[in-house]
Amino acid sequence: MKAVVTGASGNVGTALLRALRAEDWEVVGVVRRPPAERGPYARARWVRCDVGAPGAVGALCEAFAGADAVVHLAWAIHPRGGEPLMERTNLAGSANVLRAVADCGVPHLTCASSVAAYAPAPRWRRVDEAWSSSGVPGSAYSRGKAVLEALLDSFAAEHPDVRIARIRPCGITQADAAAELADWALSPWLPRTLIGRRWLPVPLWKDLRLQLVHSEDVAAAIRLILTRQASGPYNLAAEPVLTTAELAATFGGFRIPAPLPALTAAAWASWRLGVQPLHPGWLELADRACLIDTARARGELGWSPRHRADAVAAELAAGLRTGRTGDSPPLAPARARFRLGQPTHQTQAFPSPAPAHSRKTVRAQPSRSSSNQ
Repeated sequence: MKAVVTGASGNVGTALLRALRAEDWEVVGVVRRPPAERGPYARARWVRCDVGAPGAVGALCEAFAGADAVVHLAWAIHPRGGEPLMERTNLAGSANVLRAVADCGVPHLTCASSVAAYAPAPRWRRVDEAWSSSGVPGSAYSRGKAVLEALLDSFAAEHPDVRIARIRPCGITQADAAAELADWALSPWLPRTLIGRRWLPVPLWKDLRLQLVHSEDVAAAIRLILTRQASGPYNLAAEPVLTTAELAATFGGFRIPAPLPALTAAAWASWRLGVQPLHPGWLELADRACLIDTARARGELGWSPRHRADAVAAELAAGLRTGRTGDSPPLAPARARFRLGQPTHQTQAFPSPAPAHSRKTVRAQPSRSSSNQ
């Protein structure tokens, strides 16, 4: 059995390679920057391809030829300013992947969506997979996942022969992802050794609540989807829901009450100056993202997370404090260059609609030869 995984060297992709180690699968990894073939990365054959680039469909078709399943994980979450545009990678890239799946006759597709695709719900209500996937206004990440869901809906309607599974996880992390998450969220001027110290103050708003899931548990869900050829959407989250007090105790010592508008204003100013990388759009998403119910994944897939959410948070905090890195380019980012007045990472605000060519690409069913033009 052959599975092709886009974004196979990232946080979830690395965990999936470990999860498939004992399975009788031929694994092909599609990435922009192939990792050194050691550890879990020796498990795959690597194809260098920027999924959002013009002409990517041809390379994807070559990688997808004869595949029994494609797992689409490639997604620019919070890219730096010098990296490919987030919209190009995520929307045009996903459209290219769907076009190649159709062209190659791949029978099964698993696509990584997110809890961020859901429209806001009452703060403590848990939503199931039937909740609206129109996204959270003001968050480019959320709006991108909502557009992805719409692309998948259109693709499913036009290609009923393809079995499509969508995972909608909450925040995904592991110790090996600590450097990547620090690059997205923490100022380079913050000494990492301070994280988790009892006397470190953590500014948070009182109503924040957060769900987390370990990368290994997300990979286990994908493995179950592949082995069962399952289809449909699946929420993925571990228990318990983490509160403001628990987050402050894990990543510092105590919470400084800070209203969300004040934190947003500070994030805007410091992001624009390039002092820290976290765009304020992430704060809005953290505040308004839904809590999810995972009964479907537990019942249909037999999935049960091995890691508690509080243990996942503690593992991440320890990884941040010790400077833990992974063994692939995404999990071991180089230090961002600081230039006063220039944001280090791309904006997360006011995303434009999906490019027209992306939607057309998904709907079209060109021949293999035309896809290489």
